[in-house]
Amino acid sequence: MLHISSPGRPTGGRIGGTVRARAAEELRNRILTGALAPGTRLDLDGLCAEFGASRTPIREALLELSYEGLVEVAPRSGITVIGLSPRDVLDNFAILGTLAGKAAEWAAARITDDELAEIEALAADVTTAAGDRGHSHDRLVGANWRFHRAVHLASGSPRIVALIRQTVGIVPTNFFDVFPDQGQHSASDHDELVAALTRRDGPAARAAAERHVTEAGAALARFLEKGPRRRTAG
Repeated sequence: MLHISSPGRPTGGRIGGTVRARAAEELRNRILTGALAPGTRLDLDGLCAEFGASRTPIREALLELSYEGLVEVAPRSGITVIGLSPRDVLDNFAILGTLAGKAAEWAAARITDDELAEIEALAADVTTAAGDRGHSHDRLVGANWRFHRAVHLASGSPRIVALIRQTVGIVPTNFFDVFPDQGQHSASDHDELVAALTRRDGPAARAAAERHVTEAGAALARFLEKGPRRRTAG
């Protein structure tokens, strides 16, 4: 699935990063997957205890989420989850899919033989990681990220790479945790995209990349409609 794989957010907070970054990512994931429902009040002290941190980095994480429109931070009413509706999810993924599709289309026209060979090898890595029943989540996420990053860079457009980086935050980095079967689905989609790139078939590459993203958005929207099991706010 593309979001996890885009430049700028390679493998999530599992591997390290600041307390602020880890807290922002974890809370963002909970909001994007509905584990923290719209209207949920977040307790700052509870979050500090959960993440083993002082108030400053947790406040900074919450401010980051407020800039993204996921929470509202008000002096008197505290911190409230805004979240996303299933329709919001579909719209966001449609935008991201359009960008990914255009990047793939340009890559089909501009890709070098060396870039294509790298992308083929990276697609094989994703297939191997997804097929390993005992696979490490981070291994699959990392392989997926490297594959999509290579496709985006092969577009030859720093502008579209930057736009994807700005947009990709609407996909939870724990996507494969929520949808474990998507690893195999992603590998199949990647094979289709690689075949289109090999043929230098821009329209087919665009269609494959765009569908890859929008279908993931549809899965997440359906998941939210069903109402996933909620977590406490901390």
